[in-house]
Amino acid sequence: MAVAELWETLKQAILAYTGLSPTAFFTAVAVAAALYHVVSGIFAPPPPPRQRPREEPEAEPLPPPVQLGEVDEEELRQYDGSDPKKPLLMAIKGQIYDVTQSRMFYGPGGPYALFAGKDASRALAKMSFEPQDLNGDTSGLGPFELDALQDWEYKFMSKYVKVGTIKKAAPAEDGTTSTSPGTNETVTAEAETEKAPATEHKPREVSSEEVKEKEATADAVSAES
Repeated sequence: MAVAELWETLKQAILAYTGLSPTAFFTAVAVAAALYHVVSGIFAPPPPPRQRPREEPEAEPLPPPVQLGEVDEEELRQYDGSDPKKPLLMAIKGQIYDVTQSRMFYGPGGPYALFAGKDASRALAKMSFEPQDLNGDTSGLGPFELDALQDWEYKFMSKYVKVGTIKKAAPAEDGTTSTSPGTNETVTAEAETEKAPATEHKPREVSSEEVKEKEATADAVSAES
């Protein structure tokens, strides 16, 4: 009943406001919608051309690692990443590795850029970024720090190519030795004693006159007895 009453009310409203029957009204609405769709399709701007996906340039292949052999720390500093034409090198426990493939970490601006071009054994063991720890001195490290350094070394050995070693400084050979003041005199005296030539005690030569006097004395003693 409610639907029938609503339909009757709607028909009366359409007739009162438009003067059309409900059938004519809905037909006119459908024709207007179709006409709008056609006209809007004719005058609508053409769709933009489909853009091709931009191809990213391929990264240049890394040059093969260059074997340096044995170099000193001054030469190693030349490979800290400041020159993009040179490989990026870093050392652990005296062994030099090519870390060019991880330039985002060890190159300029990277989180570990301070380690490049150096033997960073002490800094890696202590996970320190202090300038005084950026060296290869491992003396005084605790067992946990040495274990951490060993883990870093295994990681580098498995991931990067070894290209050389750091040349060890030879001890100065100037012929001088340090001695304490308390023992200096004793050592000097012993050294002089060793250097001094040994003297031989030769028997004293007896003259013929002394021999004659001894014989005369012996004869006198024999005569008295």
